[in-house]
Amino acid sequence: MTTTPKEGTQQALEVDGQTLAYRDVGSGPPVVLVHSGGFSARQWRRLGEALAPTHRTVIPDLLGYGESSQWPVGAPFHFRQDLTALEALMARVGQPVHLVGHSYGGFLALQLALARPASVKSLAVFEPVAFGVLEADDWNGAPALPPTFEGTGEAWLSAFVSGWNGPGAWDALNAETQQAFRKVGWKVYQEVATLSADRTTRERYGTIAAPTLLLGGERTPAFERRVLELLAQVLSRAELQVFPGMGHMGPITHAQDVNAAILRHVRAWS
Repeated sequence: MTTTPKEGTQQALEVDGQTLAYRDVGSGPPVVLVHSGGFSARQWRRLGEALAPTHRTVIPDLLGYGESSQWPVGAPFHFRQDLTALEALMARVGQPVHLVGHSYGGFLALQLALARPASVKSLAVFEPVAFGVLEADDWNGAPALPPTFEGTGEAWLSAFVSGWNGPGAWDALNAETQQAFRKVGWKVYQEVATLSADRTTRERYGTIAAPTLLLGGERTPAFERRVLELLAQVLSRAELQVFPGMGHMGPITHAQDVNAAILRHVRAWS
């Protein structure tokens, strides 16, 4: 089958009995785009198209999302399983990559840079949920998620979405988007539970040597702004850019602005 650079090819990788699906777009220095929890590889479609003329862009569906293996409700999950799958994907690419991630995807990108430093050329992360850098006082004002609903109940999903995006954010979603969240709610809950227990310190993150673009929105919750500030302090090659009027979902709500910043960074370090 003939494909254009923007279309790419849909491929799959088997890891520990699970299928990791990914789209392989364009040619040139490789870039891996990692989506946020609750979404899928479609999140980065426009950025993939923009990169395709000059870069090989690999866009996976994390486990439980999109075309990858679905995660059964009630089955335990740890973020390390996504890391293992992404490490296998990077090994298949076979050369150092630029890593891009949003939220949970940004956290995974940072963890990959720690685990495989020689495999990472640069990082661009929008509001990575690297909560291990925070002190107890940094959590003041953070929303409390109901622990008993475990991602499959409306109350937990509503608290999760509204906690990041403001009161009423869940109710403002259209029915299709709400249903998509319900479908992956258990996996999202497991992601949040395991990454929230992660204790990777700011000193450990400070060992990352790759040039790193830290991105965030002015309207994001205070605890996540603090994550960005602390990472900017300890990463020796970090650039911090905060967009006015933008919240945690900036890569989706303001894709053009966020993508432009990421493109500039990736091209500068290719």
